[in-house]
Amino acid sequence: QVGQGLMLDASLLSNAMKAMHDKQSLNQITGAVHAAAWLDPELGVVSVREDVGRHNALDKLIGALAKAQCDFEAGWLLVTSRASYEMVQKASSVGITLLAAISAPTALAIQLAEECGLTLVGFTRNDNHTIYTHPDRLQHYPKTIA
Repeated sequence: QVGQGLMLDASLLSNAMKAMHDKQSLNQITGAVHAAAWLDPELGVVSVREDVGRHNALDKLIGALAKAQCDFEAGWLLVTSRASYEMVQKASSVGITLLAAISAPTALAIQLAEECGLTLVGFTRNDNHTIYTHPDRLQHYPKTIA
């Protein structure tokens, strides 16, 4: 079970995806890698890790954040892939309370996010998003709640 975590203005979701794109140096060269980003509500994109494997990108990011003794409840996670149950497990195991993905979550990811208290957001793109679990962490959400 994750903690209370942060409250986030939902407009930051789309802005973050746009900002993250500029920080994906490998993807700008190859067009073929995934990224995971750590965001601070006030600072925006703080850290990005890229890899051809979406899970590897997330593992690299969580490892770097843990090494830097990051407060995992003070920010949120954004991935350029679908959200699988493994990603929900990895995020919640370190206390991350919000995971947003560019694509859809799996059914098991939604179930696990609901059970552990993690806010799970999918289809975060083009000024749009869908909130699947625990929408209370997002304020001013004019978009779909599944």
